[in-house]
Amino acid sequence: MESTSKDDVRTMPANEFKTHCLRVMDEVAETGMAVVVTKHRKPVAKLVPMPAPGGIVGLFKDVMTVPGDIDKPAIPIEEWEVFSNPGQVIDPKPRSG
Repeated sequence: MESTSKDDVRTMPANEFKTHCLRVMDEVAETGMAVVVTKHRKPVAKLVPMPAPGGIVGLFKDVMTVPGDIDKPAIPIEEWEVFSNPGQVIDPKPRSG
């Protein structure tokens, strides 16, 4: 197996990866070290460890922002057709009875 110390990534030829795929997957999961699979010495795929399981709360912290007030409707309630013209709203599911 070829190896590099750059950012905890190692390289491996595709034929060797094919032979030892399950073992390599276990090693990546245990060590956290990624494996770059090569064909003719050119990188073609990268196997990286999955993040630890956790909830979705805080998943995008410091990654994305929500502008404005998320509790406020995007369209003022006065402009909603269902409230301004309640007699013209058609029930999409007719009740049978």
